[in-house]
Amino acid sequence: MHTVVVGTSGTTAEDVIAVARGNARVELSGEALDALARAREIVDALAAKPEPVYGVSTGFGALASRHISPELRAQLQRNIVRSHAAGMGPRVEREVVRALMFLRLKTVASGHTGVRPSVAQTMADVLNAGITPVVHEYGSLGCSGDLAPLSHCALALMGEGDAEGPDGTVRPAGELLAEHGIEPVELREKEGLALLNGTDGMLGMLVMALADLDRLYKSADITAALTLEALLGTEKVLQPELHAIRPHPGQGASAANMAAVLKGSGLTGHFQEESAPRVQDAYSVRCAPQVAGAGRDTMAHAALVASRELAAAVDNPVVLPDGRVESNGNFHGAPVAYVLDFLAIAAADLGSIAERRTDRLLDKNRSHGLPPFLADDAGVDSGLMIAQYTQAALVSEMKRLAVPASADSIPSSAMQEDHVSMGWSAARKLRTAIDNLTRIIAIELYAATRAIELRHGLTPAPASRAAIAAAREAGVEGPGPDRFLAPDLAAADAFVRAGGLVAAVEPVTGPLA
Repeated sequence: MHTVVVGTSGTTAEDVIAVARGNARVELSGEALDALARAREIVDALAAKPEPVYGVSTGFGALASRHISPELRAQLQRNIVRSHAAGMGPRVEREVVRALMFLRLKTVASGHTGVRPSVAQTMADVLNAGITPVVHEYGSLGCSGDLAPLSHCALALMGEGDAEGPDGTVRPAGELLAEHGIEPVELREKEGLALLNGTDGMLGMLVMALADLDRLYKSADITAALTLEALLGTEKVLQPELHAIRPHPGQGASAANMAAVLKGSGLTGHFQEESAPRVQDAYSVRCAPQVAGAGRDTMAHAALVASRELAAAVDNPVVLPDGRVESNGNFHGAPVAYVLDFLAIAAADLGSIAERRTDRLLDKNRSHGLPPFLADDAGVDSGLMIAQYTQAALVSEMKRLAVPASADSIPSSAMQEDHVSMGWSAARKLRTAIDNLTRIIAIELYAATRAIELRHGLTPAPASRAAIAAAREAGVEGPGPDRFLAPDLAAADAFVRAGGLVAAVEPVTGPLA
């Protein structure tokens, strides 16, 4: 099994995905264990002093003014975890919780939190055992970290609360720890606070969203190319010299992808046919690289933000190399929240343009010779009429999900925490948007492949033929009389979601950008 080694200098997106989705094992490096021990010595020395130090010998948030006596500090750390584990609503997905736990371990291993090496090792042990704390949808404001979600994870380390075992059954966390020979942690000064004061949940969801969107933007370039073919459009707008004079990297990449898919097509460039004369394609076809390209550039910016956050140690207070323990505001989720919202906006627009192309395929007045709704016997058959309704409903939902969460702020903790990022909420709605975008692209794929097969006597590009053959093999049926449509659309969704569309095309085109 693949092993991810956690050091002191952050982690990578690939490692996050390996742990969250691939169940990779986690190990702490010797360097990390040494850094943990050094930082703990500093915290222990401060705890022994009579002067109050925030997070070590004081209360938290609006209660930070109270100096806590030594005999109550262990109770203080337990209490902060128990009281902050106040989430409600549906359970969060297993991959999100694993990403959150791993990223918290990444910060702990930096040596800036003052957590003991034994606590960090327990965090790794829980991940390796496949134990996943139950975390709920609501409870994070994206400031002072993803407090409630991280608290539910810390609660499981203490042997309290509920968790999902490797068999998928939810049971008391203490029972699961015992079964795997893991001793519950007994928290000491600062440790409770350090386990729940980070942007780990929203960052984990950002990293996974970027991986999913990379696949979906490539898929959308393919379906846009298939639609262009089905509409007998022109590939001339994809010429690299046209995109070089507006040098946005994403635009050039999308145009190159579409051109690669269309290479060798016998359907493109039929503008001058008397049955359907036109000068140029509609915007939804002609401007596909500009819209998808802008989304790709948005992803590049979001990936830069994610890389910086992956290298960060987010906690409050933090232990500095010179021995100081300083309060700070690095837990504020604004940098991550903004790009999560930005990605949702770009994804909504990509879904919108894909839906417009699908609608064009179904309209006999704009499809240049295709049957109404791509029906077998229009009137008797409705064809894909309602598939487009479903797609339109998904697009409408995506527009609502594109409303920024990070533009809002609700004060908390008796006005001590008077401005928050709502980054967790931005991440949650982006996950829903990505699910919807997958379905939207799947419906365009379903319509475009059917439309191409209805262009009798014309030969699609080799890459298009490969995409159609793979889709049919995956259970995405072709033209014919009306049938129960939902299973076909579900098969198209599964095909796109698993990366089947990209995998089918790339052996012909080479790797897509």
